[in-house]
Amino acid sequence: MKQLLCSLLALAIGFGAVGMARAADEKPKKKADPEAVFKKLDTNKDGKVSMEEFCAKRKNKEEAEKVFKAKDKDGDGALTLEEFKATTKKKPKKGA
Repeated sequence: MKQLLCSLLALAIGFGAVGMARAADEKPKKKADPEAVFKKLDTNKDGKVSMEEFCAKRKNKEEAEKVFKAKDKDGDGALTLEEFKATTKKKPKKGA
């Protein structure tokens, strides 16, 4: 029984070490360049991103529309690069 427990412990430690080694090898993900993302979203290349362009490939259209409206500071229905790059402040969670 003692030998079985020691073997299981050794396996657990071995798997943990492998996982840590893999994590050390992985490079942190870089944040996407906002200008490159903007250009990709601007499918008609007019220098603005419409709500349709912004929401086109999003699964949660409702959430995407909320984000778009929050970023569209002048309310013209299109995002400029400056509006797109500006960060939208998140509402604090209740109880936080």
